[in-house]
Amino acid sequence: MNITPSSSRALTRALVLAGAGAAGNAWQLGLIAGLSAHSLELTEADLIVGTSAGSTVAAQITSGTPSSELYAAIVAEPARPAPGRTPPATRPALSGPDYMAWSDAIIAASADAADMRRRIGAAALERDSSEGADAARWRSIVSARLPRHAWPEQRVLIPAVDARTGEPVVFDRHSGIDLVDAVAASTSAMTPYRIGEDRYLNGGYRRSSNADLAEGFSRVLILEPFGGRSRQPLAWGMDLATQVEELRASGSVVETVFPDAGAGDVFNANALDPSTRLPAARGGYAQGQALAESLRGFWCA
Repeated sequence: MNITPSSSRALTRALVLAGAGAAGNAWQLGLIAGLSAHSLELTEADLIVGTSAGSTVAAQITSGTPSSELYAAIVAEPARPAPGRTPPATRPALSGPDYMAWSDAIIAASADAADMRRRIGAAALERDSSEGADAARWRSIVSARLPRHAWPEQRVLIPAVDARTGEPVVFDRHSGIDLVDAVAASTSAMTPYRIGEDRYLNGGYRRSSNADLAEGFSRVLILEPFGGRSRQPLAWGMDLATQVEELRASGSVVETVFPDAGAGDVFNANALDPSTRLPAARGGYAQGQALAESLRGFWCA
């Protein structure tokens, strides 16, 4: 962990929750529950930024459901086959090597981040042949994952990308978009999510963790399941390190937390595999317990 010197501004706290599929969701919920078990409540943040799987976490922890219950629900999930043992798909999968090959080709052909967003939007629209059936199915799945479907009074930001223009968007409770739709949009990867006549894609295409949305807050805690790694060229400024530098330059005190070995080697191409959830959640819980005292001074000072 690397904490910058204290800021003189009034204490305002932002929690940034990055994406990483099923594993990232479970690890973050476990970590938050582990910290809560030691009376360190990240859910009391003045701002929560949730990207992709992190948007699901943001909606879950602001629902009024205790983090201990969210964690217990993961632990109680039925056992699933280990990564790599699922039957082969008949079309490119939304995780694993198919997704990586699809997105890597687009990144390699792109001149910069804006060009990548435009290209990935066009490619996703080309795949959208279900006439809304895929979006309806995904909305049903997302809806079932959220304990509460109304936006919280607490400030929550959920980024996505307009698939038709490639322009970044950020949803909040004033956007006129249902919370379920905002989360479904931010978690959509290879096919766009429909909201009325509009089409949206994963918030991670805006920026890896979207930590820059916490600018102006005195303390910023970033939970980053992928350990700050970026698949885009560093010159594009999509990476977490660049965002952390920007926040610190603006006066924020920043702390990052990455998964340790206890979460298992799941933060890779198999991150969306449901079988990764249990080890990631348990690893996150143990890590939260271990970090509680060292993070308390940062979060509560």
